[in-house]
Amino acid sequence: MGKTYERIDGRLREFIDRQPVFFVATAPLGADGHVNLSPKGRSGTLVVLDELTLAYLDFGGSTAETLAHLRENGRITLMWCAFDGPPTVVRVHGQGEAVFRDDPRFAGLLGRFDPSADGSALRAIVLVRAERVSDSCGFAVPFMDYRGDRELHEQYFDRKTDEEFNTYCEGKEYIATSLDGLPALPLPLPPRPERTEAANGAVS
Repeated sequence: MGKTYERIDGRLREFIDRQPVFFVATAPLGADGHVNLSPKGRSGTLVVLDELTLAYLDFGGSTAETLAHLRENGRITLMWCAFDGPPTVVRVHGQGEAVFRDDPRFAGLLGRFDPSADGSALRAIVLVRAERVSDSCGFAVPFMDYRGDRELHEQYFDRKTDEEFNTYCEGKEYIATSLDGLPALPLPLPPRPERTEAANGAVS
């Protein structure tokens, strides 16, 4: 039987930290808009900041649907599945915010991630404040073996300077605006700040 939780406790946090992939779902307010669902990988790019707050690194890609939806309405769901061990699915429904490079919080938030998780083409940090935390059985989720992270994304963007990455973003149809015409990633990209070490604790 599924349960709801008042917070992301130690057991749930350990489960989240162990999973090599998670999924992000967002949607625009318009009834005819495109619902978006994205898989997220790259080890260490998601952190639980406190019992009700998570953050993940948003890297470059050919679209920016999540960023657009968060700018419009903030609704977001994160999901993790157990592909080994006991069958479990964990969901966090909440309000998300895209923290862009020119936000004063960006450098401090980046400092909450292990430096090894950082990389080229970092567009934003997505901050999620949980409003509902739940789990369910996951009986239909298949067993799968984790072999390692794919390195193609990181290798591709590591060959670009930050200026070339900005040119890449400006050349894609659905990065500055979403499929539904919503504002997504603000362009041109501002300079990327250096990370600063932030004290552990809640994020305002």
